[in-house]
Amino acid sequence: MDRRETSEIIIFSFTREGTYLNRKWCGQLVGNGKSCSGYAPSKYVGKDGTHNNSDGTERQPADGDSVRISALPEDLKKMIGDHWGRSSFVFIGAAGIAVRSIAPYVKDKFTDSPVLVADERGQYIIPILSGHIGGGVELADEIALLTGALPIHTTATDVRRKFAVDVFAKKNSLRLLDRAAAKEISAAVLEGERIAFWPEYEGCRISGEIPEELILCRSRQETEQYRYRIIVMDRYSCEYKAEMAGTLILRPENIIVGIGCRRGIRAELLEQGLADILAEHGLVPEQIEAVASIDLKREEPAVLALTEKYKIPFFTYPAEELRKIQNVTQRSDFVQQTTGVDNVCERAALRCCPEGILIQGKCTRDSMTAALVRRPVEF
Repeated sequence: MDRRETSEIIIFSFTREGTYLNRKWCGQLVGNGKSCSGYAPSKYVGKDGTHNNSDGTERQPADGDSVRISALPEDLKKMIGDHWGRSSFVFIGAAGIAVRSIAPYVKDKFTDSPVLVADERGQYIIPILSGHIGGGVELADEIALLTGALPIHTTATDVRRKFAVDVFAKKNSLRLLDRAAAKEISAAVLEGERIAFWPEYEGCRISGEIPEELILCRSRQETEQYRYRIIVMDRYSCEYKAEMAGTLILRPENIIVGIGCRRGIRAELLEQGLADILAEHGLVPEQIEAVASIDLKREEPAVLALTEKYKIPFFTYPAEELRKIQNVTQRSDFVQQTTGVDNVCERAALRCCPEGILIQGKCTRDSMTAALVRRPVEF
């Protein structure tokens, strides 16, 4: 699961022909199960969402061309800022318009929205920002497949069809926390070097083909024969502090956290309590795949603040669903009377990930409890 994956595609157009293409692409993306909305100058948008002909009359929608287009907001930059990091943007028009519109918000590829540019005839589609981690390249390829446009890839690893560590991490739900090491490895790949790869985490299963640029190793010592290495490590190890040169640690994003807490708990208290429990297992919040609890907590402000901060999905379940989970490590009569189930955190985590392994049963901190479940990882 990729936390950077954006849920909505927003398409902007600025000419009459571009608006025709805007509506067409929106319709095709929606038909393919995507959430998509289009915006164009008001003079090209009819009151019912169609766009106008050159004589000002409303053009009747063609087949597959029935998605409503809205008028561009007066402050386009503000709208983009409001959706930045949560939506993907497609600009049908000059690349300069896109660059000027997004300029105030561009920071880095780990937090930026995917941004794509297309010509008004729909001949070419080019990802210009957040192509790998944000999914811009993948979106460009999807649009190309649906519409017949030609995707233009400009990233060196894409052009030369080389292994890209950020793409590999995203596809396999691995957290890339060391950007400098990732850049070094990408540069080494482009120079033709082969990279040692060692899944130290014993919970990893390799069932697919390893990229040809990687050499699958069987021990840490074997990786030291190579100048650069990628190691999948579940828990933080202090031993690697002195060995980080040429080493990229990828950490699986496969921890499901079950949470129980007092009503109205402070967000800082909840986050600190959870951080302490994770740290005891050598884990960090970036490895959390999902948070789960009872449906009584679906609107709990502290839990919502935590999941929003780390962009973590939050799932809740009714008491009758949680009671179906067997073999919890602890039971509480007080919790049973309050919520209708004797152990919220363990049951919620196991309900969310039935195939997972409970690595931490109910653990109590100030005004909160948490349990940790690890999902198996497969490449």
